[in-house]
Amino acid sequence: MKNNAISVEMAGLMLDSPLLLSSGVLGLSASSLKSVADAGAGAVTSKSCGLNERAGHKCPAVLPFEHGVLNAIGLANPGVDEMVKEIQEYKRRSKTPLIASIFGSDVDEFGVVTEKIVSARPDMIEVNVSCPNVASEFGVPFGADIDICSRITRLVKDKSKGIPITVKLTANCPSIARIAKACEDNGADAITAINSIGPGMIIDVNVRKPVLSNKVGGVSGACVLPVSVRCVWDIYRTVKIPIIGGGGVTKPADALQMIMAGATAVGVGSGLYKNGPELFEEINQGIKTYLHENKMTRIDSLIGAAHG
Repeated sequence: MKNNAISVEMAGLMLDSPLLLSSGVLGLSASSLKSVADAGAGAVTSKSCGLNERAGHKCPAVLPFEHGVLNAIGLANPGVDEMVKEIQEYKRRSKTPLIASIFGSDVDEFGVVTEKIVSARPDMIEVNVSCPNVASEFGVPFGADIDICSRITRLVKDKSKGIPITVKLTANCPSIARIAKACEDNGADAITAINSIGPGMIIDVNVRKPVLSNKVGGVSGACVLPVSVRCVWDIYRTVKIPIIGGGGVTKPADALQMIMAGATAVGVGSGLYKNGPELFEEINQGIKTYLHENKMTRIDSLIGAAHG
């Protein structure tokens, strides 16, 4: 890791920048992941993968709008076996840490996918229990149920073979802080907050029908920033493990808000639709400028600073 003002340590991972690529964007191939790493991300997260190939929802599945992005990808992915190959190739080509994101259709499947993904030796495993447009058997994301989330966390941790895990939570629950504490108590090394919120809907007034083929989709982008910042704030007050804050980050001030709310690292995702990977260097430079102007030598002192 380079010794610079914005480098951070998170659950044993040494990051040159607090910024990381969120899962779901530019994360399907070794080449796309490396391009983001080369653009200035401190870590990259692969697209969430499950046990088998999944087609996801039909197009149109992504809809940028004035204040963000509506998407109903439906966890489309090539399956864990193919993702293992891409991760292994990425690891051969880049030293930037990689977080492998996984999901399961039920609790036990999370364990099976974990057993497979560890063969790629990712630097961290993200446990995605929070997709807003793919429901569990109870009609809600796994991450909205404290007992199920605890079981999944415990199972993945048991099968992770020493690889640290972070659980990606949803804001669509009565208390994200309580869910985060349950994850910590069951072995999570970090918490990722948040996934897309919603689901939401946009109607084409000319044809008088919803635009997305799935009708509804997760809401992400700039419009969700106040929600994600509040979630990070609540979690920071409740757990001692690091937080990866994400949701609506499109400029340096957004990332700084996340860090001041309590995030050690900051995920960038939907902002790349408009700005491309160059957004990482733009935000990195903005954070460095803020530190310089405020006569600060390290970003660490800003983590949780808004709590006083």
